[in-house]
Amino acid sequence: MGDTSTSLRYVDIGINLSDPVFKGNYHGKQVHEDDLDDIIQRARDVGCQKFMVTGSDLEESKHAIDIAQKYPGFCYATVGIHPCQAKLFDSYPGGPLKMLEELKSLALDAKNSGHVVAFGEFGLDYDRLFLSAKEPQLKYFEAQLDLAVETQLPLFLHSRAAHEDFERLLAPRLEKLPKRGLVHSFTGTLEEMEKLVALGLDIGVNGCSLKTEENLEVVKAIPLDRIQIETDGPWCEIRPSHASSKFLQGAPALPKAVKKEKWQKGLMVKGRNEPVAIAQVAHVIAGVKGITVEEVCEAAWKNSTRMFGLGEESY
Repeated sequence: MGDTSTSLRYVDIGINLSDPVFKGNYHGKQVHEDDLDDIIQRARDVGCQKFMVTGSDLEESKHAIDIAQKYPGFCYATVGIHPCQAKLFDSYPGGPLKMLEELKSLALDAKNSGHVVAFGEFGLDYDRLFLSAKEPQLKYFEAQLDLAVETQLPLFLHSRAAHEDFERLLAPRLEKLPKRGLVHSFTGTLEEMEKLVALGLDIGVNGCSLKTEENLEVVKAIPLDRIQIETDGPWCEIRPSHASSKFLQGAPALPKAVKKEKWQKGLMVKGRNEPVAIAQVAHVIAGVKGITVEEVCEAAWKNSTRMFGLGEESY
């Protein structure tokens, strides 16, 4: 198929650019210089034209908006509280209602200025109840769903091992959200995927969605008009041990990766996934579905710009 990377265009709908590792800071220690500009440029060089920077709590949502302001026209933010951070509501100075009020005004202000395109990342995560118990997760998933309806932002959702409760709380509110939303980093079953698609939601696919043969069967079955692609960097890289790696033949090679202590300009860091890898995710999806990368990219581009706008509203 030759090198078509220049003609392909991508949206990375889930990238945690506010994570300190993208500024060379690991576990509170500055290991190498801030290379965020390089990371964004590398992704743009392979055709990644839009980035959705994930907000996961109040502070991170503010950071995501800062990045959207710094890179206007191609970085956009989401605003929300991740289920693993649900416990923050009850310990917030002024209480949970104050936190919800702040979240709402942050979302509305940044929506009006064009920097926020989705409400999230929020949802339920029963895999990691040690981080936030079930009861606050349920309570504040519901409260944030109501905020999303008020702000009329499409949803950027997280669901892990919680499908039944997730669907029960989500379904009744979707009528009031014409743009619906997306379940990102999807790793659920075929049946769960089909139920979410039937609700009118899109499915976000990254390296974590492509680990096992069962994952690949699910991705194969996602309708093309309901798929969106992401890296979820710095996590969810495609590894040689994953079922997806056999589909990487012919994919654009990533820059060389070195240990963070050996960092040099222009190189990737081992274990730090970044948005340039979006091309590999698209390549695997194309291989799994038996279609061209062009078809995957164009479908995903349409789906993402239709749902989130991303400065392409007239599309």
